[in-house]
Amino acid sequence: MKRFFTLMAGTAVIAAMAACGTGTSADQTSGQDTSQTSSAAVSEGEPVELTVFAAASMTETMEEIADLYAQVAPNVTIIYTFDSSGTLATQIEEGADCDLFISAAPKQMNQIDINGGEDNTDGLDFVLEDTRIDLLENKVVLVTADNSDSGITSFEDLTTDKLEMLCIGNEDVPVGDYSLKILDYLGTSAQELESQGKLTYGSNVKEVTTQISEGVVDCGIIYATDAFSAGLTPVDEATAEMCGQVIYPAAVMKNSENIEAAKAFLEYLQGDEASAVFESVGFTPLT
Repeated sequence: MKRFFTLMAGTAVIAAMAACGTGTSADQTSGQDTSQTSSAAVSEGEPVELTVFAAASMTETMEEIADLYAQVAPNVTIIYTFDSSGTLATQIEEGADCDLFISAAPKQMNQIDINGGEDNTDGLDFVLEDTRIDLLENKVVLVTADNSDSGITSFEDLTTDKLEMLCIGNEDVPVGDYSLKILDYLGTSAQELESQGKLTYGSNVKEVTTQISEGVVDCGIIYATDAFSAGLTPVDEATAEMCGQVIYPAAVMKNSENIEAAKAFLEYLQGDEASAVFESVGFTPLT
């Protein structure tokens, strides 16, 4: 899904933000709102088209942030693409234009980062050096459908006869990977639940959320932020012991034709204004 927002940024603000870097500026260190500093520096400049790939779980928040950024940077046209992080990483690998990538887990970023360790099995080198940051933390939650009478109130109930049908993300998307870890922690597996006819999948977290909202399944494992956006109430929250931390890394792509504009927008995402939006839906800013 792509959304187009007309947002403009002057060359003066871009240069000023780029000079500050992506996470170590004096404004951030002192706790000042860098977005306000940026706003004060805005001047007319050449139009820039900025392509941002972001995890599907960020859809609502990034759209809201786009409206706010329009007031700070009226010369940048931001082109959003939202999908599963695995799909987005594959598109980048296959040559899709992308200036800034925000993944719902380190693994998908690692796959295209030369410094990504054992996850980078093909030696891919798409991440611009010194721009990668851990931007946000999310939580993984268990949510039941409004029409469910299963009595499920915790993750532990997924191993009992209370469970009729569970929806999780595919293995190659972050929410699916977290879900598999949770099932393993509970002493069961996707294969076991499949054999019992109790498991179905979604290609990204939005598809899982939709199946829960529409009552197609009794329950599903999604992010806390998606539950909030869909008006769903979680019945349980996974601990770090169950699935690890849910970290969203962000980085500018080295093949970007708009590196300074991408750095400027990434800087804005770390400021007080954007952080307030992230926090309002359940994200925890990490910068």
